[in-house]
Amino acid sequence: MWRKIAALQKNKTIKYGIPMVLLVVGGSFGLREFTQIRYDEQKIKKKLDPALEARVNVQNQSVILNEEYEKLKGLNIDDWKNIRGPRPWEDSRVYQDQQRTQ
Repeated sequence: MWRKIAALQKNKTIKYGIPMVLLVVGGSFGLREFTQIRYDEQKIKKKLDPALEARVNVQNQSVILNEEYEKLKGLNIDDWKNIRGPRPWEDSRVYQDQQRTQ
């Protein structure tokens, strides 16, 4: 019996392989639990405050979008001039004033 135990202790598969497999499999279960905690916490943070949720009505969102569309429809977007932003070594106010006057 002692010989069998000694032979098993010398076997590299049992000595190194089985602990490695247990570590990988056990680690995957442990990581699953930690990631689940992370996702649950993110879900809690994304919930709206009940007072704020009462103010934000989902049915009125389409009405708000239509109002914004009507405001933008009145703007003249055909007559505009592209003004390049200043480079880091240029003074932004002076350069943009030059661009506007040209």
